[in-house]
Amino acid sequence: MQYGIAFAPLVPTLVLWLGLAAIIVIAAVLLFARARGAAVRVAALALILLALANPSFTREEREPLSSVAAVVIDKSPSQNFGERTRETNEARDALVARLKDIKGLEVRVVEAGQADGETDGTKLFSAVTSALSDVPTDRVAGAFLITDGRVHDIPANAGAIGFNAPVHALITGRSNERDRRIAIVAAPRFGIVGQNQTITYRLDDQGVTNESARVTVRRDGDVLSERAVRSGEQVSVTLDIPHAGPNIIEIEASKLDGELTPVNNRAVVSIDGVRDKLRVLLVSGEPHSGERTWRNLLKSDASVDLVHFTILRPPEKQDGTPINELSLIAFPTRELFQQKIHEFQLIIFDRYARQGVLPISYFDNITRYVRAGGAVLVSAGPDYASPTSIWRTPLDAILPAEPTGVSEKAFTARLSDLGKRHPVTRGLEGANSEPPHWSRFFRLVDTRNPTNPPIMEGADGKPLLLLSRQGEGRVALLLSDHIWLWARGYEGGGPHLDLLRRMSHWLMKQPDLDEEALRLKVEGHDLVVTRQTMADTVQPVTITSPSGTTRQVTLTASEPGEWRASTGADELGLWQATDGDLKALINVGPINPKEFAEVTSTTEALRPLLQTTGGDVRRVADGGSIDLPRVLPVRASTVFRGEGWLGVKMRDASVVRGIGVLPIFAGLIGLLLLLGAFASTWLREGR
Repeated sequence: MQYGIAFAPLVPTLVLWLGLAAIIVIAAVLLFARARGAAVRVAALALILLALANPSFTREEREPLSSVAAVVIDKSPSQNFGERTRETNEARDALVARLKDIKGLEVRVVEAGQADGETDGTKLFSAVTSALSDVPTDRVAGAFLITDGRVHDIPANAGAIGFNAPVHALITGRSNERDRRIAIVAAPRFGIVGQNQTITYRLDDQGVTNESARVTVRRDGDVLSERAVRSGEQVSVTLDIPHAGPNIIEIEASKLDGELTPVNNRAVVSIDGVRDKLRVLLVSGEPHSGERTWRNLLKSDASVDLVHFTILRPPEKQDGTPINELSLIAFPTRELFQQKIHEFQLIIFDRYARQGVLPISYFDNITRYVRAGGAVLVSAGPDYASPTSIWRTPLDAILPAEPTGVSEKAFTARLSDLGKRHPVTRGLEGANSEPPHWSRFFRLVDTRNPTNPPIMEGADGKPLLLLSRQGEGRVALLLSDHIWLWARGYEGGGPHLDLLRRMSHWLMKQPDLDEEALRLKVEGHDLVVTRQTMADTVQPVTITSPSGTTRQVTLTASEPGEWRASTGADELGLWQATDGDLKALINVGPINPKEFAEVTSTTEALRPLLQTTGGDVRRVADGGSIDLPRVLPVRASTVFRGEGWLGVKMRDASVVRGIGVLPIFAGLIGLLLLLGAFASTWLREGR
């Protein structure tokens, strides 16, 4: 209960001040003149002025409010190292029990820093702000952080915390911890396929000096180099980018004796391979309706550098025209098929037959080119079944089927069971209906002894499209020259662009079109595992998180040839997946996550800021068992720490539950006071 006096003036405040000034002047004159009854007159005037001020006695019923203290528990991945989890739990239980013993103190316990695969670093001060966001600053008693000391949102000054109360930190871990890590100094995000890129890294050892480690560099899981590196040494490694898409580079250091964790001994860099130009050689054996289809497709792709030759005048053609009067460009066979053949990623033979233009030895060159990693696509027409077929050259060693004749019969192309799973043909527009919504073809080259089952079929189930791997290279055989009917829109056309583009990119080893592949990608907060396969079943996939924990996921078929599963991507760093045969890697977040940059516990990072708030930093178990300081309530001080104790700032905040008001000059009491004042003045004058 609190009592007081409140004023509710009946006249403007200026009038009251003028009245007070007049009373003071009158009192001075009366006293100077020593007039009779001066004191009584001044008192009467003062009562009149007080009545105009309308004073009231007040009585407030107040309920005291508790002070509020926050306890923030660091649950970041680095708290799982050593005995920190046990120390954190024991320190939390002991601290909360001591705080609850303080009368008038409300305790709020929150957890922060949990790995979510998105937040980089441990953010405890934002958790403090969130926990106390609904508490007025005059009720905040302070905050306690139970952490390893590696906090990444430390404010620049105490004023930025948002309240005037002590903040204390209880540090888990030991003061003599050791750890080793690989820190990436510089790394490119993109690289041209076939060109070299340089990555610079540094070996950081904490708790030791002048140690050496064995550092291994891997690309997509394959070891590239090993070398000895000393503590603090900065090293640059140069490597080539072999393929388009993500190239995962791992740099891993050997373990340090007695180190806290080997998790950060490995750093990961993902370099996206970008093809500068895909060089394609298109050789058309003769002008025909489908020739422009291939040319338009390849010229429309900005990443393709096309070299196109059409054989208009074979060497055996003799019409008497002098050579110097011909406007045709001579076919540079030696330059293309002997000197510069390896500069092309793909060679396309479009209705090409032996016409004496290419010597047999050049076909042998092409065979070696394919087996060394090149690609050949044969778009076949009647030429493939003729006596001058390129099958009757050394190319027969790599071509996937032998021609036997030509069928002139209308048919609708269909995907085979294999083709429904193959990434080159899977999901082609119009393929799911029966018959497919495609225009008909009218010619098919008959073959025998195919090396692989077809992915597209023609009339009577005969092979239409065959894909084959030969050594390090690839070969495709399209057994009809009527693909141009799809391009011209005949009978509604067909998905010629998708088919031809996918086929060309498969030949040029686009990773997205591999038949057998295991891939990882991040969608939101989930890690999605995709298994591309031509088989009917797939094995479960084992996923390893950056912290080393493993989990097994079972994949389900999402569409023919593709199986998927997802799991939470709740950590930053390198994730790995394997089904026993294939392996996939993906880096989630930055290449140097703050959480694993420095994992040794420390009291120095938080000490300067916390001591300016009046708080302190203490280790909870440097000797082994938990040793927590006493927690005391403090009401009037700027320092809330001492030998063996920590303090919380107790507040005197309260809330008003009721108010009583008694006006002094209202009613009978006010009337009697004023009449008494006038009566006293009259009596004094009457003497």
